Amino acid sequence: MSNRNAIFAVVNAIPPGQVATYGQVARLAGLPGAARLVGNILHTVPEDTRLPWHRVVNAQGRISLPADSASYSEQIARLCAEGVIIEKGRLSLTQYQWRPTESPNPHSNRMPA
Repeated sequence: MSNRNAIFAVVNAIPPGQVATYGQVARLAGLPGAARLVGNILHTVPEDTRLPWHRVVNAQGRISLPADSASYSEQIARLCAEGVIIEKGRLSLTQYQWRPTESPNPHSNRMPA
C-alpha cells in the first residue's frame, strides 16, 4: 500500500464528530514522524473529494489552514455540522480526539500509541 493510500485509509476511518491530528494519522498509517507528509497529501485532494479531510487538525487542536481561506471556513462548518464545538479556530482534543482500538491500516503491524 502506498503512503498516500495508507493515509487515506486512516482519514477515512475517523468517525464523524471526532478528529485526529496530523501526527496521529501518520502513526496510524505506519509513518511515524511524517505529520508534514500527511498535511502535504491532504493539501492535494480535489475539492470534490469524499475523503473527510476536515477531521484532521494540528497537535494543538487548531485548524491549520489560513483563517481567511474558504477551506478554513469549510472545515469549521463541516466539523460544526458533526457536533464539534470550535472556538477561535480551536477545538478540545480531550473531548473530540479519535481513539481507535485497532489500526485502520490493514497493512500496518503497529498498534496506535
